Amino acid sequence: HTPAMGSAAPYHIRALVDLNLDCRLTSWCRALETDLELAARCGTTGVHISFPLSSILMKAMGKSEDWVLAELAVLIPSALSRFQFVSIGAQDAFRAHPDFLRDVIASAAGYGVHRVRIADTVALARPLLVADMVRDLISSAGRTALEFHGHNDLGMATANTIAAIEAGIRAVSVTVNGIGERAGNAPLEQVAVAVATLENRYGSVDLQKLLPISRLVSRTTNRPIPVDQPITGEAVFRHESGIHCACILKDSATYQPFSPEMLGREKAQLVAGRHSGTKVIEHLMAEAGVVLPREKTGELLIAVREEALRKQSALSSRDLIRLYRRTVAC
Repeated sequence: HTPAMGSAAPYHIRALVDLNLDCRLTSWCRALETDLELAARCGTTGVHISFPLSSILMKAMGKSEDWVLAELAVLIPSALSRFQFVSIGAQDAFRAHPDFLRDVIASAAGYGVHRVRIADTVALARPLLVADMVRDLISSAGRTALEFHGHNDLGMATANTIAAIEAGIRAVSVTVNGIGERAGNAPLEQVAVAVATLENRYGSVDLQKLLPISRLVSRTTNRPIPVDQPITGEAVFRHESGIHCACILKDSATYQPFSPEMLGREKAQLVAGRHSGTKVIEHLMAEAGVVLPREKTGELLIAVREEALRKQSALSSRDLIRLYRRTVAC
């Protein structure tokens, strides 16, 4: 929440503070002393102060590089006197002049700020650029932590966030289900599972709670989770292809990058459809207690493909049994 966004915002922030959650709560502020005063009255232990750094943003806001450097010198000490944790935001960092960005980070570190957020505000970064920038800026930051904040307009928020982590960033911005401005931000669930899968690092995220949290946020915000949404979509562990299903039945790792059990989900779901083969038909029917002779399996497979084409969707186990009774068993 931003304390300066109307009378309701401070009320909501204070309500969160009163919950005594086991995490740090941070108020987001513009680079204004009045915003810091409002944030202090809300009771959060942390504050984040955002500065425009690209020439296009500074011009639109009527600011300059000199103004940014001057306000850093005033606002950071003021914030440190009121909050336990102070971070600043390098807004639109990837379109800022590199030398100016380094100066801002070095200045902020010199004033004792705890963290500097490198923001890909308009989502124009890509993984190689993110990695190079993070490595370059770490030296300017000294002991001050850097954070990456990515937007998803070009669909690269997760990839850019992982690139930042691999390059040595110490913090990243994520949101549940990727909710955020425009196309959203890097989704918590994608970043957490990618780090655990690709780097075998789990950190403080309990992966078993990702799906319940994702579904809760989906219901609360009235934003349904797409069935093919990475990590949390209903179809993520659903297999139809004949080759895939035949291999999955032998070893679940053949066509899955991580196990559903890691997320507290049930095992892979095999379905029958236009791309299915005899192995999955035999498996699904056996699970239902029906053992098919080879000639009946082929006959049922033909019926499955025709029915899936007619419905334009795969068939569940229940659909398969009904189709069997209607076409083969009769």
